[in-house]
Amino acid sequence: MAYRFSRDDVAFLRGDAGRSALAEVDRLALTPASLVNDLERVRRVRGEHAAALVETVRLRRRAGAKLDGAGEWLFTDDALQQATPSAVARHRARRLAGRAVHDVTCSIGAEPAALHPVCPVVIGSDLDEVRLAMAAHNLSGVRNVLLAKADALIPCSSGTVVIADPARRAGGRRTHDPAKLIPPLPDLVAAYAGRDLVVKCAPGLDFDAFAPRGSWEVELVSLDGAVREACLWSAGLAEPGVTRRATVLGSDGSSRVLTDAEPDDIPERDPGAWIIDPDGAVVRAGLVRHYAAKYGLWQLDPRIAYLTGDTVPDGVRGFRILDRLEFREKPLRAELHRRDCGPLEILARGVDIDSDALRARVKPRGTHPYTVVITRIGRTPTAFLCETPPAR
Repeated sequence: MAYRFSRDDVAFLRGDAGRSALAEVDRLALTPASLVNDLERVRRVRGEHAAALVETVRLRRRAGAKLDGAGEWLFTDDALQQATPSAVARHRARRLAGRAVHDVTCSIGAEPAALHPVCPVVIGSDLDEVRLAMAAHNLSGVRNVLLAKADALIPCSSGTVVIADPARRAGGRRTHDPAKLIPPLPDLVAAYAGRDLVVKCAPGLDFDAFAPRGSWEVELVSLDGAVREACLWSAGLAEPGVTRRATVLGSDGSSRVLTDAEPDDIPERDPGAWIIDPDGAVVRAGLVRHYAAKYGLWQLDPRIAYLTGDTVPDGVRGFRILDRLEFREKPLRAELHRRDCGPLEILARGVDIDSDALRARVKPRGTHPYTVVITRIGRTPTAFLCETPPAR
């Protein structure tokens, strides 16, 4: 169970004694195997502050892959889990450059940290006093950020773009119900009716039910191949003619954007030389056909998100087709053994298959890596035997 920080903990950690103690604790391994002994060692020296020190160092180590400059930040476990990765927050900040912005669920300050270099004024507010104290530490020295305790559902600024990131857990479980977010999404929209509003939410939200086309722009954002979040942009912030957007970001600074304002006319053809599995942001935004049209591809089946073509878009992982089989387990296993299959990647879409269970039954014991793409073409379950491409 995660440690529950107090305001006294934060005050200690922000002080000279806390910084010195954190440096000492950071020299410990703090691995699952050593944690009990390490905690007892710290407790003998630092007494009541031991748990806060150990938890902070562990959270900082986890945060390093997600947030810039996290080596000096303060977090709670929940706040770190929900914090927007810096690369994603910077992308959003670029869309808001030059505007005054109020983050009404600022938590430990990850969003204001990305906004302040490009926005003249940034307000951050939250009801959690511990997280606000942590945000004050994390944003210390930043002159154009104002922090305040305030209820996200009670507007307390004017002339600002409002950003909100409702908590996605209800009763200890993750929820995709807009009404069960904290604060509830319908209440947020009502509270800021007529204002420029940006709402971050889970990619699994039913956008068509809550945000019918034309009322919001829905942006799905991925980072390094993993879908990180959805972002709802109110009409005043949306690009004209755009209701769905997929933004594909890379940690190397790369960025690709696709919208439903782009063409989606694609041919119906037999499979080409390659299979391409579009980025999850493209799939969740409903822009598979738009992506195919942009890169000269087409669909294996009109109802399935796998694409095919004779070339692979730059920077995208493609699977070169070696053979095509009607999917039946026994012939597939025999063909893989004949080809001396060893490492086996199984991708499945449009068919009810447990990839891990199938791999265990196939029992590949050879040396050559292969990828099997299993899908449905028309009514026929089909397996494509492919070369396994290098990992991106």
